[in-house]
Amino acid sequence: MKLSYSRVGVFKQCPYRYKLQYIDHLKTIFNCDPANALIIGQALHTGLEKGVDAAIEDYYSSYPIITDLHVHEEIKLRNLIPKAADMLPDGGEHEVKLDCEDFVGYIDLLVPVGDNAFDIYDFKYSNAVDRYKESAQLHLYKYYFERTHPGKHIDKLFYLIVPKTQIRQKKSEPTLFEFRNHLDQTLAELFPQIIEVQYDPNKVIDFLHDTKHLMECQEYEKSPSRLCDWCDYQTYCESDGKNRTDLLPSKGELYMLPKNERCPIQKTNYMKGWIYAPPFSGKTTFLDKAPDPLNLNTDGNTKYVTMQRQLLADQVKEAGRRTERTFAWQILKDAIADLEKGSDFETILLDLVEDTYEMCRLYMYDKLGITHESDDSFRAWDKVRTEYLSTIRRLLVLPYNIFLLSHEDTSKDLTSRNGDKITAIKPNINDKVANKLAGMVDFVARIEVNDDDTRYLSFKTNDVIFGGGRLNMGVDKIPLEWDELVKVYESVTEVKEEKKRAKRAEKPVEEPVSETGTDHDSGDNDRTNATKEEPTKRTRRRRAPDDSGDTEESAEPAAEEPAKEDRGAEGTSDASEAPKKRTRRRRTKEEE
Repeated sequence: MKLSYSRVGVFKQCPYRYKLQYIDHLKTIFNCDPANALIIGQALHTGLEKGVDAAIEDYYSSYPIITDLHVHEEIKLRNLIPKAADMLPDGGEHEVKLDCEDFVGYIDLLVPVGDNAFDIYDFKYSNAVDRYKESAQLHLYKYYFERTHPGKHIDKLFYLIVPKTQIRQKKSEPTLFEFRNHLDQTLAELFPQIIEVQYDPNKVIDFLHDTKHLMECQEYEKSPSRLCDWCDYQTYCESDGKNRTDLLPSKGELYMLPKNERCPIQKTNYMKGWIYAPPFSGKTTFLDKAPDPLNLNTDGNTKYVTMQRQLLADQVKEAGRRTERTFAWQILKDAIADLEKGSDFETILLDLVEDTYEMCRLYMYDKLGITHESDDSFRAWDKVRTEYLSTIRRLLVLPYNIFLLSHEDTSKDLTSRNGDKITAIKPNINDKVANKLAGMVDFVARIEVNDDDTRYLSFKTNDVIFGGGRLNMGVDKIPLEWDELVKVYESVTEVKEEKKRAKRAEKPVEEPVSETGTDHDSGDNDRTNATKEEPTKRTRRRRAPDDSGDTEESAEPAAEEPAKEDRGAEGTSDASEAPKKRTRRRRTKEEE
């Protein structure tokens, strides 16, 4: 097994988290926080290599929609990246891979300083200078670089520390203009710094001891600490696996695992979509053409469709002098329980999503004995959101075509960096819930109505239009017809299956396994090159949230260093191999 500084660090911090992340391979829903440490850290690295504009494009492309809070992070990056870049020496190579039989890692910048001598620079977006002075990361990079590049040696080790600011808009700053002026003044006083550390071989020895403990571990126990609040698995861990709100569905979650054999390829899979539009745009009428639909309806607007419907509304019964109330949210939960048992319906509509969230709030108010979330501000907000998302997730993983329907919200404006007002177009539900729901469906689409009353289903997404999904529909929009959606969906799934078949066909029947083990996390091919002596220039690629690397960043709060992780291994390379040139690409959690 190939290990990295990040994996061993995660194990030291919490063995149970290591098990969930690297052994069970549980995948979490993307964290859309504008200050997501991983995304900002990736943007910083891109900016130091390719410039500020590339960094901002990299940052914005990671989110489904941009808000004023994202623009604040853009302002920080535009101010700090040029200052940091001016402090780095000219020349050198970014993203130099270290790869041997038992370790993998990436050097942020390798700078030649003489005959076969180099300096190492590692970039940190953090205020925790003292913590990095004690980190073992650069010591490991020196050790493994000299081990994999005989005849070359590392001269000096440096951290480039880019400071953070977490100022927030005050009541004395009622406008964005005033707050952003304050932000500019704060940033003008912040300057990166370069910290040199002296090589300590004892840190390498300690790392090898920790590696031995990891390899011998049999019981992965929980290790609670203040860092739990920044762990992606916190909700799952604290509920002992009962609450999976923050996790993506996994295979075999609802049913027993099937027999391990190939299934015939079907033209379509079950669709999971979220459609939003202004009122009276034809959302329900459009889906009336879907096969065997059932409308779980909140507003009673089903007069002009033929589909079966179930009204979600409070039911009140008189029992003598008492009144018994069944909340609408309980009726929805009962309907989901019936669907889990199986039914003759093929398509399920939840119409409207924002109404069901309000139903959930009223249900939880009664259960918690409160009149508003602020009555128990430490717990109620989270309990309401957890109840809602866990229930909707139960619905979305069922084997039906499932569509969430929402009205469109254009009441909020986004202020760009130059002060222009841009109308944000998104579903009529709060952003935190919207981002979670978007991660549970295949696509988010919007209905457009032209002046001539022609209607389209638009998959377009940009900085101000909420949309996207895990499926690339291949077109910006289609006529608002069920058959057109089926046609596009079929073409997408067929292309995906065709790629899978082609990939399987390229694999050899048998692959030799090295005596030192094979890194199954890597998606790269083995490469060797013993002819090049000096490191060559190459472009950087995006690091994914589950890639291995510096776990100190991934474990720290957002106010600290962004999670920057090393990547999966490529395979054994010649001992004299110099760093390689390769293009940048996004890696996924599966590759780690």
